[in-house]
Amino acid sequence: MTKSAFQTLTWIEEKRALRLLDQRRLPNEELFFECRDLQQVAKAIKTLAVRGAPAIGVAAAYGVVIGVQEETVGKDPFTAQKFNKIIDKLAATRPTAVNLFWALARMKKVGEEGLRKGFAEAKLRDLLLLEANLIYAEDDQAHHRLGKYGEKLIPAEARILTHCNAGALACAEYGTALGVIRAAQAAGKKIKVYADETRPLLQGSRLTTWELLKEKIPVTLICDNMAAHCMAKGMIDLVIVGADRIAANGDTANKIGTYSVALAAKAHNLPFYVAAPTSTIDFSLAQGSAIPIEERDPDEVRFFGERATAPSEVEVYNPAFDITPAALISAIITEKGVFTPAELSAIH
Repeated sequence: MTKSAFQTLTWIEEKRALRLLDQRRLPNEELFFECRDLQQVAKAIKTLAVRGAPAIGVAAAYGVVIGVQEETVGKDPFTAQKFNKIIDKLAATRPTAVNLFWALARMKKVGEEGLRKGFAEAKLRDLLLLEANLIYAEDDQAHHRLGKYGEKLIPAEARILTHCNAGALACAEYGTALGVIRAAQAAGKKIKVYADETRPLLQGSRLTTWELLKEKIPVTLICDNMAAHCMAKGMIDLVIVGADRIAANGDTANKIGTYSVALAAKAHNLPFYVAAPTSTIDFSLAQGSAIPIEERDPDEVRFFGERATAPSEVEVYNPAFDITPAALISAIITEKGVFTPAELSAIH
């Protein structure tokens, strides 16, 4: 399988630690740090040191392993109550990305089974590590398959708009929206990417452009409010974005601003694709209005980096995500194939 030019997250067994690329520091500094306790993992997820729905899920899985390690070294016997506290702490970090809860549910099932069988702490920890490693491997494999399916939708020459970051930085290794783009380039297609800056935290300008330059994929950065203009000028052929949660009817939660891009694409008769693994589909929610939307620190909007750009006392509304209605989505690209929103029930 094709590897990315960097590792977003890596388990280091000899150190019993999770190594993360600190995405808060990009693009100015490529800094890695190691999480050795549960609080460090939870903080890394909450503060966006690691971000992107699939990557959050993988990081949380390893966070469970770290939490169990922490609780079983020189302490009282490990209990179901202690295990549930670990799960709950990680679940409380971010509310929208369903991959977090999907991964934690898998880890919880393995942990509860081990506790039920009376496994010693060391064996329980090793079983949980095996499951976390499996989640990592499945993530990578799913996104490679997703990329191959999605690549077939890309013309031989294509100018692609994307919003936020749905690449290797947001996953174990390969990427969803950018995985499709990487697969298209590998297939010999002549592609160019336009990346929205993605206010207020600039994941498009800080992360997507950094990642695409690393991969030697042509990319042009534009401000968020330029997307419709570029479409009207005939500069865009299609849009591909990732997702943090997809409801059963195909309504999709993604980074704030995605809905605006989808509306513009519809107005200009451009395909609008969502690329996400099936673990991002939440079949328990009938429609997007039921998806919880995270609201973040108002200072993310009052400041541009470290510079204040608004009065300190001004009221701020800062939702991290919006919902793109299924009617605006041309297709959803998954590791099981390409589906219209109406066809999602076939893979449930």
